Amino acid sequence: MRSLLLLLGTTWTLAAAASREDQILIQGNPSGSQTVATDAGGARAEYSYNDRGRGDHIVASWKVDAAGALIEYTGSGNDYMKAAVDESFHFANGKASWKNRTEHGDQKVSGEAFYVPLNAPPELMGALARALLRAPQQHMALLPSGEARMENAGTVEVATRTGKRALTQYRISGLGFTPVSVWLDRDGNTAAQVSSWFSTIAPDYTDAVSQLQAAQDATDVAWSARVAKELTHKPSGALVIANARLFDPRDLAVTPGTSVLIEHDRIVRVAADADLKAPDGAERIDAHGRFLLPGLWDNHQHFGDNDGALDLIGGVTSGRDMANDTDGFLKRVERFDNGTELGPRVLKAGIIDGTGEFAGPTRMRVDNAADAIKDVDWYADHGYVQIKIYSSVKPQLVPIIADRAHARGLRVSGHVPAFMSARQFIEAGADEIQHLNFIELNFLYPQVGETRNMNRFTAVAEHAAELTPDKPEVRDFIAFLKRHHTVLDPTMNIFENIFSGDPGAISPAFAQVAPRLPPQVRRGLPRIALVVPDDKATAYHAAFPAMQRLLKALFDAGVTIVPGTDEPAGYTLHHELELYAAAGIPAAEVLRMATLTSAQVMGVDKDRGVVAAGKLADMVLVDGDPVARIADIENVDVVIKGGNVYDPGKIEQALGIIPRRH
Repeated sequence: MRSLLLLLGTTWTLAAAASREDQILIQGNPSGSQTVATDAGGARAEYSYNDRGRGDHIVASWKVDAAGALIEYTGSGNDYMKAAVDESFHFANGKASWKNRTEHGDQKVSGEAFYVPLNAPPELMGALARALLRAPQQHMALLPSGEARMENAGTVEVATRTGKRALTQYRISGLGFTPVSVWLDRDGNTAAQVSSWFSTIAPDYTDAVSQLQAAQDATDVAWSARVAKELTHKPSGALVIANARLFDPRDLAVTPGTSVLIEHDRIVRVAADADLKAPDGAERIDAHGRFLLPGLWDNHQHFGDNDGALDLIGGVTSGRDMANDTDGFLKRVERFDNGTELGPRVLKAGIIDGTGEFAGPTRMRVDNAADAIKDVDWYADHGYVQIKIYSSVKPQLVPIIADRAHARGLRVSGHVPAFMSARQFIEAGADEIQHLNFIELNFLYPQVGETRNMNRFTAVAEHAAELTPDKPEVRDFIAFLKRHHTVLDPTMNIFENIFSGDPGAISPAFAQVAPRLPPQVRRGLPRIALVVPDDKATAYHAAFPAMQRLLKALFDAGVTIVPGTDEPAGYTLHHELELYAAAGIPAAEVLRMATLTSAQVMGVDKDRGVVAAGKLADMVLVDGDPVARIADIENVDVVIKGGNVYDPGKIEQALGIIPRRH
């Protein structure tokens, strides 16, 4: 069949020469472009964007057959962290072959199959959509593995400079945990790919982004509501968890033979099995000696499409969002709260940045005191509990932001802004610092210079091993942090990835779960890593172990640490906790950080952080003993949030993940 299609020539979408320049938006801010040129021989695209000094730059060209499937593809440039990209695909005589930095293979292909490049311009999504439009039942195999299906999610009429046009939303399954949307015009040309974070828009439709986003959100919300209804078990009356080994983060005790009585969304009683009599008609979960602990916290998230569901899979019942859009995100949190989307309880931190080429992904960008105060007030008025100051904020504005935030009852944290030290940031009013690299950079100030670009990573990679906890300046600063009650959100898993020196390796955070993930998700797991200069390899490879030693020294000194990931949700929190234990922090103390300490820092320990009478019924049942072996925290069997019961395996199935128990 494929050979016949090859004889028929290239697909109709390339019949006429055409070119356009798309706009790249990050959080609504212009951040780059994609130029696309097509003719009868194929297509070429150049794709580039700047996200705080990082960002892809890919030049690619490809040819397709009459069915729209790739027969040739070449792509080169750099990925998000500036590692080199060199990718190729070729199909001839029934055989497909491909090569990129993590894959090298060939395969006989009897029917139609579409190769999905690892680092491709967004236009490849349009090419895949056009191929699926031609495929029987809009279904096609993917290479190297997997399959894609597409459905028509409806048409929207949008206004352009040349009149009204109809755009159709197509949802493609098989690329991620949930369907991915692409918008095509009536001629099959790519019009847009939109999300609250990252969007690519053809020039005719730049004024229609919000309209397309609204239509896409409606589709996604309906899907999420259906899944949430199917996967949330609401007990009809009381619920009893019996025969559990209960972990109490207050004294780190583990008590076997314990029962917990839950009514509605609250814990009513905790007692020995023999002393707790269940009400008539109560549902019962026999823990069979499994480990019961309070719901986990991830204190550094940026909630997107699947993160809420992934959190529940991982036993995360409380999350802190550290920067997001100010529209769709608030609606998502409402859905988490009313049960129409799977997700944890969320505390909101609002980001404020300065202006310039390194400005962060937010519309809240300020360069004067009046605007800074206005943005703090907006966040306070919309239920945020914390302000996150970002890297481009002028140092002189930091105390103004901090004072206003504290006056409104908000905590203050952030990246350390450029051209000030972490010590100065705390003295100006910061309660907390995100990312351990900013602690390291304190000792490199001011000689490191600019820290809004890749220096924030490369300088630490070069010098972290020199900054040992026994040095007087390090000991002094740790004592300073303790005196100021500064909280640290270290996000260790990020630095394990960045300083690994291997951009092609799968992140250790996903090592155990990777074989269970959908094929195309699994392909996208290679870690984001710095390119290691040959003359600095020794320093780079020593950087992460040095950061772990610093983390242990901070813990030993009594500095408060709250675990957060800043990575894909759920599974990565488990690995974050494992890294703390690998640094030498006792596992029971790590579990306290992820439960009670987090609730205390955020001021909600009246309701959360402990399995005790009167608290919210948020808890996790784990198979194993994470006090003795922290990796057992990965074995989440049952999750309870507000008295509702969730089976992580069923949520995994809904996302195309093979359940741990199957």
